[in-house]
Amino acid sequence: MSSVASREKTELLRRAAARAALAPSVHNTQPWHVTVRPTSLELHAESVRRLQVLDPTGRQLMISCGCALLNARVSLALGRQVLVDRLPDLEDTELVARITLTDAPAAWTPLTRLDLEVENRRTNRREFEETEVGADVVAELVDAAGQEEATLIPITAAEHRNLVAELSQEADARQASDPQYQEELRSWTTTDLDRLDGVPAMVIPHGEPSTRPEVPLRSFDTAGKGWLPTVEHSSSQQCLLLLTTSQHTPLAWVRAGEALERLWLEATRLGCAVTPMTQVIEVPDTRERLRDGLGLTGFPQVLLRVGHATSTPATPRRKLNVVVSEVDD
Repeated sequence: MSSVASREKTELLRRAAARAALAPSVHNTQPWHVTVRPTSLELHAESVRRLQVLDPTGRQLMISCGCALLNARVSLALGRQVLVDRLPDLEDTELVARITLTDAPAAWTPLTRLDLEVENRRTNRREFEETEVGADVVAELVDAAGQEEATLIPITAAEHRNLVAELSQEADARQASDPQYQEELRSWTTTDLDRLDGVPAMVIPHGEPSTRPEVPLRSFDTAGKGWLPTVEHSSSQQCLLLLTTSQHTPLAWVRAGEALERLWLEATRLGCAVTPMTQVIEVPDTRERLRDGLGLTGFPQVLLRVGHATSTPATPRRKLNVVVSEVDD
């Protein structure tokens, strides 16, 4: 390989690693490390950053890493065709994926148009507007998830919306009454503007709403210092989408993360705001009752609220010299 081609590949991989670091993650834990090699990129999970109470199986850890993997793929879609090997080493459970560059220039794919949205994507916990999400937008999001071997299900029937609302309220209340859950939540919520991980006050609604929402958002305002207006409206009548996978395995969780980030970037491109509302899936009992009540053959992974809202600030990111390392093979 010529020195010019070698430098080109290195720069492509460095950029992909930086884009991976902008992915969403549960509680903004950013539980990943990226290794850049001369012709490949390795994405590793950092199990020390797993939420011990909320995520005992590592499901959300792997979903978060799947989001980072999708961002890297989007970045590389601008340069060269790649080979993606997910969970390539059975003995190294923290090696989530290896992306290898080929010598073939990238052809246009739907991923190509998403690169600009990597920096624009946000988790939006503000009150959503009454404007409906068009059927054409929902269809694009469903297709985006399907491209990543996941299924996105619009929750439209009245009885299904009521079930989602009822089980979400129950799961949220059970988590709120768990002292260990609350302690862990406080440890990942911060008013320190210099902190580079966790959920900062500037993206958190202040306090509790005066009326209980039908489908509650997770309350991060553990210190009563949230900067955003109190959320008053999170309704079962809003656009609710359930992301599911055919299996419930670490590989399926990675693919769920890729699907989640892909549809999230598409939603951003289409001018929509997104909020994950995952309490109902985090509590095993309500997750199974949701699956049974909806008659699903697949497994629920993420419940999403999609709509229109005022923009919200970006969350902080760990420094790249901590998250990314380079190895000269």
